[in-house]
Amino acid sequence: MTIQWFPGHMTRARRQIEEKLKLIDVVFELLDARIPNSSRNPMIDEITVGKPRLVLLNKADLADPERTAEWGRHFRELGHAVHAIDANQGDGVKEIAGKARELLKEKIERQIAKGMKPRPIRALIVGIPNVGKSTLINRLAGRNVAVTGDRPGVTKGQQWIRFGGELELLDTPGILWPKFEDPVVGFRLAATGAIKEDILHLDEVACFVLKVLVEEYGAVLGERYGLKDLPSELPDMQAAVEVLESIGRRRGCIVSGGHVDYEKAATVLLRDLRSGKLGRMTLETPDEAAQ
Repeated sequence: MTIQWFPGHMTRARRQIEEKLKLIDVVFELLDARIPNSSRNPMIDEITVGKPRLVLLNKADLADPERTAEWGRHFRELGHAVHAIDANQGDGVKEIAGKARELLKEKIERQIAKGMKPRPIRALIVGIPNVGKSTLINRLAGRNVAVTGDRPGVTKGQQWIRFGGELELLDTPGILWPKFEDPVVGFRLAATGAIKEDILHLDEVACFVLKVLVEEYGAVLGERYGLKDLPSELPDMQAAVEVLESIGRRRGCIVSGGHVDYEKAATVLLRDLRSGKLGRMTLETPDEAAQ
């Protein structure tokens, strides 16, 4: 499976970022803490080479805290600073400017030694659609300065935004790579709402999610939907379909003839996952990313 999803404004965003990079002191890479590797754009390393980077693991309130700690160690090993946040509620947001100053400590000290007054830090914020960039910007500013939405592709242009006297932030449209060679990446992005729901079938996405959840969070899944005797893993798609059918029956997703409406059942599961009603869950590990 190869998923094509590369709006024209994203092509322009890459070019614009490359043009503005010489003005930037630090890069804020915003990732979804539930899928840190799958929500990374593989072009970012190439585009922002040579710039200090602060990896912001957003939606940490929805992610497994133990997994978030593992991902933090993973990105530090790659040479990046890491900070977990919840842009929606504001947890960890106030510390971002300080984290940026820590990254630029030597540069700032050199400026002071030369008698220069350090100017506000200029940061570039990058991330795939629907990862929470506009929400973070509004939280930093304390007011609505960026358009937000619950669908990918809301931000369409660049803008410089000042936060007090210590930080200037360049917002960019969400950048997503032209295609996903690995179908698992596509399923993870669809599961968290990062790509449009009409790209993949909801029941297929739900079955993918179930395979992960049964293995990692089976007890929570069983309690939420009243499922008894769940296996420790789902060996194939058919087994996942059977679990989805059980969820559908438990939630009244029935059509004429007593059959389960699999799409409706999938919608129930995915909404529960995205809203946190299933608990704090992470859909991938650093070991999987290495493989």
